[in-house]
Amino acid sequence: MADDAALDALYQEIILDHNRRPRNFRELPNATCSADGKNPNCGDALTIWLQFDGDTVSDISFQGVGCAISKASASLMTLAIKGRTRTEAAAIFERVHNLVTGTAIDGDAAKELGQLRALGGVSKFPMRVKCASLAWHALKSAMDGSEPVVAVHTGAPAPA
Repeated sequence: MADDAALDALYQEIILDHNRRPRNFRELPNATCSADGKNPNCGDALTIWLQFDGDTVSDISFQGVGCAISKASASLMTLAIKGRTRTEAAAIFERVHNLVTGTAIDGDAAKELGQLRALGGVSKFPMRVKCASLAWHALKSAMDGSEPVVAVHTGAPAPA
């Protein structure tokens, strides 16, 4: 039990650190692709920019406004995705999505997530899952070229 409490405290500190000092929080001129992510129910909104060198993410950045979880998730994402291929980035997206939604992932895959494991605690709070996954859905959309704006909804009606 004490180990769980220590781990939760560590993960909370990672989230707070990335919220206070987000990494790669800037526009990326001449980006290869980008996408906006919006959660109209809570006000989180961000833009993800990616620069590719061939099939590899050579640079990634984001800007926007949102809660601590949303901003920390985007910051952690930029660190995890930079230098990865599209295929690797898509695999990380799937693992993180499973993590934040509470879907079991095997031990090796979980270990490979490193600091991203700090996002796992949101699975206990369904309304926060969208906060943690917003940047990731924007990343996927930017890489796929599918939608320039991704809107995630919490299931509640959008405010008028």
